[in-house]
Formats: sequence, structure tokens, C-alpha cells
Amino acid sequence: MKFGLRTPSLKKSFKARTTGRAKRAVKKALIPGYGKKGMGWLKNPKKAAYNKVYHKTSFSIWDLFK
Repeated sequence: MKFGLRTPSLKKSFKARTTGRAKRAVKKALIPGYGKKGMGWLKNPKKAAYNKVYHKTSFSIWDLFK
């Protein structure tokens, strides 16, 4: 588990910013639970719990400039 500052990844940041709205719309139309709030807890509760703790205990370098 990571505590404190997360190491920035330019590759992942670029990928997140360039994944298109059309791709998400197609997935939302085909996969019934895609994009619904709380679906992570139903699909994989162990991963959802880990992610919740991870995001509460670590911060991004960009959070320092807010």
C-alpha cells in the first residue's frame, strides 16, 4: 500500500486524457453495469476496498498546486 505522494506517470496521464467519449458511450451501451456508481463493489469488492484506502492515503503532485 502506498502512503504519501504518488509517482506521476506521463504515459497513464496522457492515456486518461485522450480516451474518447465515443469509446465510453459504446461501452455504456453494451455493458449493463458500466459507468454506474458503486459497481466496483459488486464486481470486485477486494479491489474496490483497496482502491478506496489507496486514494484516501495517497495524493498526486497536482494536488499540491490546488
